[in-house]
Amino acid sequence: MYKKFIDKLEKQGSLSFDEYLALIEHRDEVREYAAERAFAVRRRYYGNTVFIRGLIELSSYCKNDCYYCGLRASNKNAQRYRLTAEQIFFCAENGYELGFRTFVLQGGEDAYYTDELLCGVISKIKACFPDCAVTLSLGERSTESYRKLKEAGADRYLLRHETANEAHYKRLHPKAMSFENRMRCIYDLKALGYQLGVGFMVGSPFQTEEDLAREMLFLKELQPQMVGIGPFVSHRNTPFKDYENGTAELTTFLLSLIRLTLPRVLLPATTALGTVDPMGREKGILAGANVLMPNLSPVGVRKKYLLYDNKICTGDEAAQCIECLKNRIAATGCEIVTDRGDYRYEL
Repeated sequence: MYKKFIDKLEKQGSLSFDEYLALIEHRDEVREYAAERAFAVRRRYYGNTVFIRGLIELSSYCKNDCYYCGLRASNKNAQRYRLTAEQIFFCAENGYELGFRTFVLQGGEDAYYTDELLCGVISKIKACFPDCAVTLSLGERSTESYRKLKEAGADRYLLRHETANEAHYKRLHPKAMSFENRMRCIYDLKALGYQLGVGFMVGSPFQTEEDLAREMLFLKELQPQMVGIGPFVSHRNTPFKDYENGTAELTTFLLSLIRLTLPRVLLPATTALGTVDPMGREKGILAGANVLMPNLSPVGVRKKYLLYDNKICTGDEAAQCIECLKNRIAATGCEIVTDRGDYRYEL
């Protein structure tokens, strides 16, 4: 009987809280059907193309102390590093030669990366590679900072909200961090005209199925251009070290629901998904995802950027990794393409 909710979602792009909750509770009955419909919807807007983003992890320093993250400020065992402006540009230059046309500059909230430094890097990348997009994922900053980065040429910004439930947010973060400020940042980015990305952990401590149903309503209301979700994966040096990891099965089902709710969304099959399941990224693509984010960071620092334990692909050269991914994704009937991979506002 729950297939009718999938059909309604595909037709209308939304469901009630109770309908989303019923699907999540009874997902085993509709998982394959939901994936089939989500794959068809993805194909309608993007064909069989899968976009790749070159991930450049700038810094493992972070001022925050999120309870789930291996880069948390109080983790004395974390290996810290920062890439210079020159190193960041070299990564982008190398990525361009490999065919990447989007670069994602990601890092902890590190005061070393001032507006001046970041604007210089962004401007140089855009000047040298004008056919490329620059995505930032650098956490909470001031409205003025976001404006300056946009004016320097940044196209997109990823800021995962982690949960749309304020009470849940407070259980995942220290008092110094505010759900209200996280939402302020998200709506600032939207108002400034960024292609906006948000996202949440699947199976994070204290998360309920009701929380997941509310996530769908929040995403429908926000209408972001990108949504990044992945299973919670514990890290041995965090307060959540003994909590059970999220699952690939729930994550891929939610990918299908997100694709049906936001048909044009840019939807990654994340590294975390590939970490909890060796076939996780392929399963994500078959469930409606259309983005992968291979690592362009210098090989020597990759094992230092550990948000969670057992992260995959920390040693491969970028060229190796992309060839491997091309072959794996071809097995799903899809194809990795060299493209900026912009959000399709219109068919």
